[in-house]
Amino acid sequence: MIVAFLVDLEEERNNAIRTRNLRLASLKSLAKMIRLLYPELLAYGDCILLIPQKRAQKKLIGYLHQEEILSVLSSINLKKKDGMRDYAILNLLLDSGARAAEIAGLQLDYFDNRNNTMALLGKGNRYRQVSLWPRTVELLNCYFEQHRRRPKFGHGHWLFINQRAEGFTRHGIYRICKKYLQAVLPPKRMAVLNPVHSFRHSCAMNMLGAGASITEIRNRLGHENINSTMVYLKMELKQKKEVQKQFLHYTRSLLTADPQIEELTAWEGDREILTWLDSL
Repeated sequence: MIVAFLVDLEEERNNAIRTRNLRLASLKSLAKMIRLLYPELLAYGDCILLIPQKRAQKKLIGYLHQEEILSVLSSINLKKKDGMRDYAILNLLLDSGARAAEIAGLQLDYFDNRNNTMALLGKGNRYRQVSLWPRTVELLNCYFEQHRRRPKFGHGHWLFINQRAEGFTRHGIYRICKKYLQAVLPPKRMAVLNPVHSFRHSCAMNMLGAGASITEIRNRLGHENINSTMVYLKMELKQKKEVQKQFLHYTRSLLTADPQIEELTAWEGDREILTWLDSL
């Protein structure tokens, strides 16, 4: 009867193999309890436990290539109201390798701009501390000092504030990432990417390409099991040298070398505008 149920899941209900395996795992948990509570039914429990799981196809890791990352970041209009906030979020995602919920849950005291570190609250309520690029630290400082919305009462402790003057949810972080990825990448490419996790995977791939050890990558991503990190070793790392140099220059550069930031603050050096402002 159990085997017939599993077949029905796949053939009639069109469930995926992963779904079928999850249902079987639940039934096996029930069988283990039956074996403990009713020893006379031990044989039935053993029969259920012997039903094998099916192997499902594992999808390729959807990470962003370095030229795609640069295109996505350059597509953000910093002159718009929340442009700097979105720019800071995407840079922080790429730098820290954080999950959407971890970015949404960031509080002001998690960020240490003196030591260039950020505390992340991950799965299992476990904190981890990651070091940030000087560029990311400057962006966060610039956002907080000049572009952060005035939050509602009770939301002032959150680092990132949404359009409702409240703290972000992970769905809000997801929508921001999807918005900018869709603007640059074709639909076929988007079909294999998770908008937020693609930045997380890209962080791991960039670390691997830079020669970081698997333990360093594991600690930065907050994996409990190192087997979760080992999957990155199966990826091919044939990267164009010119793109890699350009990307490294971007990550190590300061805001004074960013054309987007310079365009945003160009009015500060315009004598005509400053004279007009003084006359007001």
